[in-house]
Amino acid sequence: MGMYIHDETLERVRIDGYAVIEGFLDDDELTAARSALFNIFPRPDRYFADPNTHEQHVRHQFAGLHTGPLPSWDLNRIAFHPDLVDAAERFCDTSDLELYKIELWGKYSGGADYDQPHHRDFGNHSMVVPRRDRRWPQLTSFILLSDVTVHDGPTMVIPRATGDEVPFVPRELAMGELVDQEVAIVGPAGSILLYTTDVLHRGSTMTGSTSSRFSLLADYSERGNPWMGKMSWPGLALQPGWHEMIERASARERDLFGFPAPGHEYWNDQTLADVQNRYPNMDMSPYLSA
Repeated sequence: MGMYIHDETLERVRIDGYAVIEGFLDDDELTAARSALFNIFPRPDRYFADPNTHEQHVRHQFAGLHTGPLPSWDLNRIAFHPDLVDAAERFCDTSDLELYKIELWGKYSGGADYDQPHHRDFGNHSMVVPRRDRRWPQLTSFILLSDVTVHDGPTMVIPRATGDEVPFVPRELAMGELVDQEVAIVGPAGSILLYTTDVLHRGSTMTGSTSSRFSLLADYSERGNPWMGKMSWPGLALQPGWHEMIERASARERDLFGFPAPGHEYWNDQTLADVQNRYPNMDMSPYLSA
């Protein structure tokens, strides 16, 4: 099991715009995720032995970004880790949640320039702007799958005490603006950064000669707000990893993707049979009993 995220931590997210929790993943969860990770990315020693053979991962700063679902249960499942879902329910003040984004991001020094200006993520998480009174919040996260020091291109965050004075538009500041006010998000592998789409932050340069950084991003909001979101899960339902994820997830976890819940009027004799045919290894008993 991971680490329970306390209400006091979520209140820090509301007040400061972010919080970091070390030890969010336990050792077994982290080991399994890292093992799966290196079926997608080269291990750092392999990458730095011959960077030219792995240039597809560093052609630009987003080249190492993979959209979920991922071809690994051990990676997918930490996006809906029970302690993260529980925290998102309390932060968003609802159990009717949507997991609206999963991404896996790998970076290596010496390739792409990962330096960014400070910006707010609502630009591609919403059609509009966040409300200043925090109604309809979105809870976004980076789950660190490697140790991140100041040399490994940490995320840099501007706390709300400074950032909230900056207008929402333009969404992106000039390069270098407010860098004297930023906080580096560092921590051991297994840590989680929680933040909101209205907090100013940026990616930073990797200064270590053999630095690498791997993280999984999982974002939540209340369901039913069509101006929010980022991914269309039905449009990704043919991706590698989707079938295993849906088959192994619980009914509650499937619901986070918009899968019809037990008792929903979608279910009848025909859909129960045909969904079972589509997902042969899925336990249909919650839907049958409802």
